[in-house]
Amino acid sequence: MDSLVDQQLFGDVYHNKKVLITGITGFKGSWLAVWLQMMGAKVVGVGLEPDTSPSHFELLNLEFHHIDIRNIEDLESFITTEEPDLIFHLAAQALVRRSYKEPIYTYNTNVIGSLNLYSACIGLKSLKGIVSVTSDKVYENKEQYQPYKEDDELGGYDMYSSSKACMELMTSSYVRSYNELLNFPIVTARAGNVIGGGDWAEDRLIPDLVRATEKEETVIIRSPDAIRPWQHVLEPLSGYLVLGQNLLSANKMVSGSWNFGPQTQKYIAVKDVLRIAQLKWKNIRFEYKEQDDKLHEAGLLSVDSSKANSLLNWSPVWETAKAINITIAWYKSFISTGDTYTTNDILSYVADARNHKLSWAR
Repeated sequence: MDSLVDQQLFGDVYHNKKVLITGITGFKGSWLAVWLQMMGAKVVGVGLEPDTSPSHFELLNLEFHHIDIRNIEDLESFITTEEPDLIFHLAAQALVRRSYKEPIYTYNTNVIGSLNLYSACIGLKSLKGIVSVTSDKVYENKEQYQPYKEDDELGGYDMYSSSKACMELMTSSYVRSYNELLNFPIVTARAGNVIGGGDWAEDRLIPDLVRATEKEETVIIRSPDAIRPWQHVLEPLSGYLVLGQNLLSANKMVSGSWNFGPQTQKYIAVKDVLRIAQLKWKNIRFEYKEQDDKLHEAGLLSVDSSKANSLLNWSPVWETAKAINITIAWYKSFISTGDTYTTNDILSYVADARNHKLSWAR
């Protein structure tokens, strides 16, 4: 694995730190684990068996401990034994359409599982903080072009979105209710619609495109006009890592919730993503067809990241078109050679962030 140790990213705070990732076997978790290892962190992870084949996590030969966050006894035993310096909490049931079919599992994982994690950490002297990842879908979506800020109304039409909004409310309540017992801060990070190589989850645009194209099939597109804050997975991960940097540095300014999204004017519709992807991969074929099940999905969603821009000196690095091209290139390479571009993409992202003179990349 290529190393970033000598570049001293994020103030070199992660080198030799023990970092726990919940949900490490997932898409975001596996990318985060690689990036942390490249910076010299001691990564430990908990999660369930990967539920896709192929699996980005397994392709990278990462290790994890099989622990379900709904089981507080196993979670508490593991955490007190490992004594991490920092926790990135990514474990979740993260699929909107699955949440309609499995609402109890969704809530038990996203809300109760998060509560279990917080409770398991009470009294842990080594811990400097928790970065708890929710979603950009926590807002009461009014289908407006005005992007949502962190203090806007929470809500959620579908069970996934509402479970993440409940997680936000529970986190805020937990911090206030047990302030005297907590010797570490908990912050929440809101991002969504991430793309990048290695995602094979169901009902996601790019994975659906890749699966169909590999089989020389046509993919059915449900909502071509839906607008989302598309961004490469490394964009929100850099935001999470900036939050973690501040927690490890005991910066008390970092509290509450934070949005990490692309530049507002760069939000594009599903049909535009398809057009860009097809230019990169000529074999992609798709057709538009209204969904039969009529399950509600947001048509317009955007978030305002000005708080992170101004207070954390964080900003996105790759424009949406570049993120799509890099993602498609990852899959094309994997399908043709079996190789992954994960570390190469991280190195490229860091180099571009340095060219943008972002403070975390200096």
